[in-house]
Amino acid sequence: MSDAPDTSAPHLWLVCWKAYRAIEQRDRQSIKEQGFDGLSDFAVLEVLLHKGPQPVNTIGRRVMLTSGSITAAVDRAEKKGYVERRPSPKDRRVVEVHLTPEGRAHIANAYEKHAGALEEIFGELSKDERLQIYHLMKKVGRRAEALASE
Repeated sequence: MSDAPDTSAPHLWLVCWKAYRAIEQRDRQSIKEQGFDGLSDFAVLEVLLHKGPQPVNTIGRRVMLTSGSITAAVDRAEKKGYVERRPSPKDRRVVEVHLTPEGRAHIANAYEKHAGALEEIFGELSKDERLQIYHLMKKVGRRAEALASE
């Protein structure tokens, strides 16, 4: 009997899935520690922090939320004073979501702490290992997408 790890496709998927679940659990815990009720509320503000003002539907696509879910998430952020809706200067028919100064300060602080929590997880990996996992996961993801679209 060999001491080599099982590298069959089903076992690799199981290892990826278990790792994903553990990372996701810590991710959600970290987001909750920053005062967010859920991932969608954090994700909306994070997109605005890093991408600037966006139409609601664009935010929804970026964070993979349905139309109803993204509207509810933006409404919650607006009620807390973290965002405001404004007509787009390029097309007045489009409404963009902007961070308020309070929202920017809140998400910038929360994001920094959350990034630190994720660094604790991936801190086990060297720079070369991070690069390897990045390229390998991209490769496998592209293959899965191609097979799913056939």
